[in-house]
Amino acid sequence: MAETAGMTVDEAKTVVVEQLWVPDNLDSPKAGDFLDAVEVARRVRMQTWGSDDLAYTPLEKLLEFSDPYERQIILVAKVDGVIVGTVDIALPLADNMDLAEFTLDILPDYQSQGVGRQLLEAAEQLARSEGRTMVLVDTNHPATSLTEIPEDQLIPGSGPGFLPVSSREVDFAQRAGYTLQHIEQFSSCVLPLDSKLVADLQAEAEEANAGRYRLHHWTDRCPEAWLEAVAELENAAGEVVHGEDGEEEDSAVEVSGMVFDAAVLRETEDAALAQGRRTVVTAVEHIESGRLAGLTTISVLAHRQDVVFQDDTLVLQEHRGNKLGLLIKVANMERLSEQFPDARVIYTWNAPENRYLLTVNRQLGFTTAGVTGLWQKQLPDRGPKVTSSE
Repeated sequence: MAETAGMTVDEAKTVVVEQLWVPDNLDSPKAGDFLDAVEVARRVRMQTWGSDDLAYTPLEKLLEFSDPYERQIILVAKVDGVIVGTVDIALPLADNMDLAEFTLDILPDYQSQGVGRQLLEAAEQLARSEGRTMVLVDTNHPATSLTEIPEDQLIPGSGPGFLPVSSREVDFAQRAGYTLQHIEQFSSCVLPLDSKLVADLQAEAEEANAGRYRLHHWTDRCPEAWLEAVAELENAAGEVVHGEDGEEEDSAVEVSGMVFDAAVLRETEDAALAQGRRTVVTAVEHIESGRLAGLTTISVLAHRQDVVFQDDTLVLQEHRGNKLGLLIKVANMERLSEQFPDARVIYTWNAPENRYLLTVNRQLGFTTAGVTGLWQKQLPDRGPKVTSSE
């Protein structure tokens, strides 16, 4: 959420909020507003992180609209016909049907002028019309903005960590009636990993598991022989809230209630490929039982393979204490670099209470880039859901 509370846009100028028309392709003569909206989000990420690594390209954003598990709507704010702000509204379709997730971006020159407030109010109204009663938004804070001064630390409703009270995003969220629920640590690691570091970490992990496990690898599509095992692993992991390494966490943010089976896994694989994402997976098998004990996944953007993202790492409770999280993460990052040599950086978000995983990430060379605050607001129930036309 990039906006602040305060003065309004010059009274001579009117802010117009409208729904963005999404083109079928980027060559459409009517694709101009869509391209401008994507550029707004890119410029905001440049302002926050000093890089556009976390910004969608126009093609990546367009492909997001093919997600069968989530409906997306974008509202834009225009001043004199120019898009100066956007709010991306994500409506889950398979679970958490009371939830709406907002991503709010306002151009730096139009922050603190009431544009964000008008966009947020319009988004909340749309969410209510869709029968959604819970809204989640996030605020992003680079490491340089964090302070050790206790008076400038806002503590979340659950878990450790803090956000800077003096942040304009924090001020805006609080004034809009949102409550800080949780914090995630945002980290990055330069690729490829140093070969000596890899050898040392592999030796450490292998010594801990004493040859009782073997690794399996695949890209994009799970081998048929492991489909049911992966579904079983995902369902077992989904019974509690997990960090990347499978450690249990407290969380006030509702997690997915999706139940996995072979068909659902194939559907999610198809959806990822349709959205231009490649998936690199390493799983670990407990040799004696023949069952999977854990897995880790890295997502690669098919049209921009230099920036990649660490997804969940899952390790079953009964197999923890064997450094399997370290074992599979090292192996998967090595395999990533072999398959996608252009990958130069990997990003990840972790709960700060997940101490084991943060230790593993530090061993791998991850450094803290900042934190993300997860904010929540309960909307009044306005009665039966009214579905707007696509």
